[in-house]
Amino acid sequence: MGMMMLVRLNMRVALAALCGGVLLVTLYWGRCGDLTHRPISSVLSNALSERPDEIECVINGEYSVACRRDQDLVYVPFSFIHKYFEIYGKITSTDGVEKFEWSHSYSKVYHPKKKYDPRGTFATFENYNVEVRDRVKCISGIDGVPVSTQWEPKGFFYPTQIAQFGLAHYSKNLTEPEPRVRVLDDGEKSHENWIVSTDAVLTREYDSELKANVLRFATTDRVSSQVWLKVNISQDFVLSIDLMLKLNSSMTVVLQSKEKKETVYLHYVTSMQLIYAQEDHIYYGIGVDQKWRHLTRDLIIDMQKGWALQDRPKRKSPRNKFKISSIILSGRGAAGNVRVSSSAHMAHFFAAARWLVGAQRARGGWPVGARRRLAPAPELRPGWHSAMSQGHAVSLLARAHYRSGDGRYLQAAQRALDLLDVPSHKGGVKAMWMDKYLWYEEYPTKPPLFVLNGFIYTLLGLYDLHVIEGENSISPAKKMFDDGMVSLKALLPLFDTGSGSFYDLRHFTLGVSPNIARWDYHATHVNQLYLLSSLDPDPILINTAKRWEGYMKGKRAAHN
Repeated sequence: MGMMMLVRLNMRVALAALCGGVLLVTLYWGRCGDLTHRPISSVLSNALSERPDEIECVINGEYSVACRRDQDLVYVPFSFIHKYFEIYGKITSTDGVEKFEWSHSYSKVYHPKKKYDPRGTFATFENYNVEVRDRVKCISGIDGVPVSTQWEPKGFFYPTQIAQFGLAHYSKNLTEPEPRVRVLDDGEKSHENWIVSTDAVLTREYDSELKANVLRFATTDRVSSQVWLKVNISQDFVLSIDLMLKLNSSMTVVLQSKEKKETVYLHYVTSMQLIYAQEDHIYYGIGVDQKWRHLTRDLIIDMQKGWALQDRPKRKSPRNKFKISSIILSGRGAAGNVRVSSSAHMAHFFAAARWLVGAQRARGGWPVGARRRLAPAPELRPGWHSAMSQGHAVSLLARAHYRSGDGRYLQAAQRALDLLDVPSHKGGVKAMWMDKYLWYEEYPTKPPLFVLNGFIYTLLGLYDLHVIEGENSISPAKKMFDDGMVSLKALLPLFDTGSGSFYDLRHFTLGVSPNIARWDYHATHVNQLYLLSSLDPDPILINTAKRWEGYMKGKRAAHN
């Protein structure tokens, strides 16, 4: 009897041990991903409680953060780490498996695949979309270039932004597929069926200026009096048209959501007003001169800027949700060469080139019409010049000359060099470091700031012009580029923080706290140095680029 009770007791012990072993194996298997960093005891402890214990984390004796403790491990909220160390992270899911991705930088570095060519893409600008930026109020209906609100809410023409707009479209033209083009009416082969109200007139006539057949129209003052074309176009929203309007005339493009729950009217009117919006009606002034003008409009951008004017929330992928439903002509005028395409990059590029030629002043510069406050440096009053504007403009104009052969673009680029040799205190953009190294100032303050990215963009403009000029070069572009490269190599170590880069050198020239470049500007520095290293074999360029790229992945300079 005693023996049987002992056997039953041993059986119970064995069964309990077996169950405990299964539990241990199950816990071990389910939490194996943690075991490389955590002891089994912590796994068991965590399994027996739903969450680790709360513990107060005191930060530098100044404030507290709610943390979690699991045995000898303390877990700090990532929301705190993100703000404290400027570290970025997000939860991602792949094939149903979630993981947390951690990164030190939110920006990307682009490694050049070949030597930089001034006839090709400009830097990494094929990735830029200038017109979608919040600080772009709209694209001017008269000039076809962006209007900036960066430092002036009313809007102004910022030469740097206009040049970037053109260079981005030039670069996209080289990297994107050929655009889809649908000809709606060219006066010759494509004759769409225009609908004419009973009190309106539409005729086709040959125009000697355009050397093509065009539509001439006239409507009355009645709202119902109009000439219109019904279409059903999705995906492609860049409208190109030759248009000549008399006073009090307009062209309206109607956009409709595919669910037909919303209709937006884009009015292009004879007015000098930049943009006006009221509910679903958005108005762009295209000028009052009664002459032929070629309009190229991204209808989705025009719609979004009208929405922004009314403080409407942004929407994702409106190109997938809308369609062009009709084009309406009102008043008196003529139209021709009506097309809709997926893009028109070169039209946007040459719009920027024409603006730069027309807006250039006698000294060769493009003054900035907004006040720039750079505390603690003295503010720059409207009319100041920027070396970055000059450099970007030269890069664009050199390419415009290369693509068109038009000498006006080359001459404007050559004239732009004059201000680079004028000291800042005399209205130019040149500064000197220790009376030895010249610097082209993006912001020509007194004392100078020595902004890095603007200086390098200016160097690229000089290089671009020199190459496009070729052997018959008559400008000092080559010498100015070489002198600038000497300065860059000498001062480049001063911009290294050991974990990133400085945006400028105000901590030297003004004796104030350093201005550390945020990650997107730091990535610009790295991209610029990689590009320059393809032109100059000096190891300081490539070595600095690699080291600074490492900073974006958490690497740091060694300490003593």
